[in-house]
Amino acid sequence: MPAILIHGVPDTHHVWDDVRRNLSRTDVEAWDLPGFAAPRPDGFASTKEEYVVWLIDRLERIGEPVDLVGHDWGCIFTARVASLRPDLVRTWAGGNGPISAEYAWHPLARTWQDQAAGDRFMELLEADSFAADLVRGFDVPARAAEEMAGRVDDVMKDSVLRLYRSAVTMGKEWEPGLADVAAPCLVFWGARDPACQLEFGERLGASLRVTRVARLDCNHWTVLERPAEVASLLEAHWAAHRDD
Repeated sequence: MPAILIHGVPDTHHVWDDVRRNLSRTDVEAWDLPGFAAPRPDGFASTKEEYVVWLIDRLERIGEPVDLVGHDWGCIFTARVASLRPDLVRTWAGGNGPISAEYAWHPLARTWQDQAAGDRFMELLEADSFAADLVRGFDVPARAAEEMAGRVDDVMKDSVLRLYRSAVTMGKEWEPGLADVAAPCLVFWGARDPACQLEFGERLGASLRVTRVARLDCNHWTVLERPAEVASLLEAHWAAHRDD
């Protein structure tokens, strides 16, 4: 059974490159979400529900339960999948993607959710300044920030806006479903994340009945700042449930 890694916003599968280099297993796939360096299917409106349906459809094609992993929005989507289709998920792991009715969207998310302000932000977005903001505000390594910002094209911009505008009440809608997640779970969290605070990692862990939340001494992008630690946590999690 493979491991499937799902990225967040504004990322692509490349956000997992360093984690994958630190994994010993070879049956690992990192997928691009539609609109994020990947085509959007005809009629795909980039809402939170459509991303979950798309992910379920791809997982069904594998034909066996997978080890499902997500970061940021990938954490949110994969947890939702695990709650709706436990038959598709052998184990689940995720981080820095809050699913809570008590979570208040961070300032940039609120900008994107506003029609006028979000459209203006994306119209004026420049790769160099965006990369600098990622380094300054989120401690993203400079080279990774440049590569990330350089992949933000018009389709991704539109996808981000559509996703966030569909998700204003996501926490209230999706938090109750976490009780239906049956897979063994691992929550890992960048403890210095200013946008998705640690308390929401702890809250997610409690909802998923994990014994502890793995706190990493870093900012939001654990998979870029602490790839070896994330890989080690994943391999220990998978090994602990190898015979489940």
